Amino acid sequence: MIRFENVSKRYPGGREALRGVSFHLERGEMAFLTGPSGAGKSTLLKLVTLIEKPTRGTVIVNGQNTSRLSRRAIPRFRQRIGVVFQDHKLLYDRSVFDNVALPLVILGLGPREIERRVRAALDLVGLLGHERDAPITLSTGEQQRVGIARAVASRPDILVADEPTGNLDPELSLEIMRLFERFNEVGVTLLIATHDLDLIERFDKRRLRLVDGLIESDTAAPGRAA
Repeated sequence: MIRFENVSKRYPGGREALRGVSFHLERGEMAFLTGPSGAGKSTLLKLVTLIEKPTRGTVIVNGQNTSRLSRRAIPRFRQRIGVVFQDHKLLYDRSVFDNVALPLVILGLGPREIERRVRAALDLVGLLGHERDAPITLSTGEQQRVGIARAVASRPDILVADEPTGNLDPELSLEIMRLFERFNEVGVTLLIATHDLDLIERFDKRRLRLVDGLIESDTAAPGRAA
């Protein structure tokens, strides 16, 4: 589902964020991406979502070599990937409904289908009934759940999250991670970047640790061969 083959990423100015990274995340797998600040976690996720392309090596996502995709093909490629950000990236001048509906509008779905999917996504994250609320009136945890609802409304094959619990207290962080786990249980492939090692100790999932752009360790989940 996600395969990196000897991938390096060098930014203008010479900084090499990733150096010869290789791993394979199988369809339906859930893994945590850990490591100190500046280790390359966000860069790796940007390569998965085609915000960036590798300087060297091969990135294959959902069976597609990202380096071979034309600019016109990128929007279609991204339709199958949901993204959750630490800072939500919500539109505060729009309602909760409109925020969750945005990717569906971009997909060109009809009003009835959009309403059905938005309500289903909000129900999954426990916010059904908040469609007309302004995001600013919600708690930080509720805003993060709106961001998750937006990411899953298009029914993606892959969900990536960049420090999704970074602004949350431990109880809310656990709630969000359990929500991700439920998505994984229905077949969504998840890659979650996080620095919260105490939190991920509570989940029996694979862990990839990045240090200085290199994979320092790849710890398999219990019951899975390394």
